Amino acid sequence: MSGQSILIVAAHPDDEVLGCGATAARHVADGDTVHVLIMAEGATSRDADDIDGVEALRQSAVAAAVALGTQPPRFAGLADNRMDSHDMLDIVKEVESAAADVTPTIVYTHHGGDLNVDHRLTHQAVLTACRPQPEEIVRAIYTFETPSSTEWSATDMEEAFLPQRFIDVSDHMAAKIAALECYGSEMRDFPHARSIKAVEALATLRGSQSGLVAAEAFRVIREVI
Repeated sequence: MSGQSILIVAAHPDDEVLGCGATAARHVADGDTVHVLIMAEGATSRDADDIDGVEALRQSAVAAAVALGTQPPRFAGLADNRMDSHDMLDIVKEVESAAADVTPTIVYTHHGGDLNVDHRLTHQAVLTACRPQPEEIVRAIYTFETPSSTEWSATDMEEAFLPQRFIDVSDHMAAKIAALECYGSEMRDFPHARSIKAVEALATLRGSQSGLVAAEAFRVIREVI
């Protein structure tokens, strides 16, 4: 099924690329329109007055969208690493508003067991906003892993990221790496999990688990066929 509207809901600028950047590029190549909603501004947890940092991250997100071929990102502007200071209803309404505008059939978002509180709240907001009511247009919700959050969480097996869906991104890793390079301030040197080499290694690992050269892996929250 081509020509679909896809929505990626990410907590912070760079999560959209780390989690499913190559899959986004593949959707674009397949003729789909990919939209990105970024919930939190991504900078002020490190420096409460870093307005320049907030704007720089927004510009990085715009550049990353160009590299992947997605639509320009939409920013909710919630407090970085303090999304729990907002009422959940307000967080859900941000997702509902974006979904109403772009009418996605597929939504990608964070794994619910991530270490980062903003990731977990984003996950919950997506499930609430896209709950399976009659006439709901969202047919599938998939959750991605975010290096330096998903694997750092001390979870039991119920909350562990155990992927069920592997997408062949062998032809789209170059776009993902180009998009990550737009986030120079967020990337780290190897062996940090949020380094280019580690991201490539994860894609190789997920590929080897599915008989592919490179893959991005997801958990299936809902899939209606």
